[in-house]
Amino acid sequence: MNGKIKKVYVPMTESAFYILFCLQTPQHGYGISQQVRRLTGGAVTIGAGTMYGTLSKMEKDGLIRFYSEEDKRRLYRITELGREVLETEIKRIERLYKNSKGENIDA
Repeated sequence: MNGKIKKVYVPMTESAFYILFCLQTPQHGYGISQQVRRLTGGAVTIGAGTMYGTLSKMEKDGLIRFYSEEDKRRLYRITELGREVLETEIKRIERLYKNSKGENIDA
């Protein structure tokens, strides 16, 4: 992952995290928003502007790519670069969680 991508995406916004997380399987924007709502028990909702702006930016930056079209909806999926960014963010969040519990992650 190059420095520019890391600087832009790490740390990630909660919306960007969930979008990328959901794209581990091909999805369209509406499907992502429904999955996020289910995953978070309704605590996180992603509006259309945020969803499609983020999808567009992630596609331009190479984190996701167009997969196919289904019923006039564009399906996207995560790329290897996207997986690398997502894994980096998951490790960062795990480290924060462990530190908040007083655990030494190096032990």
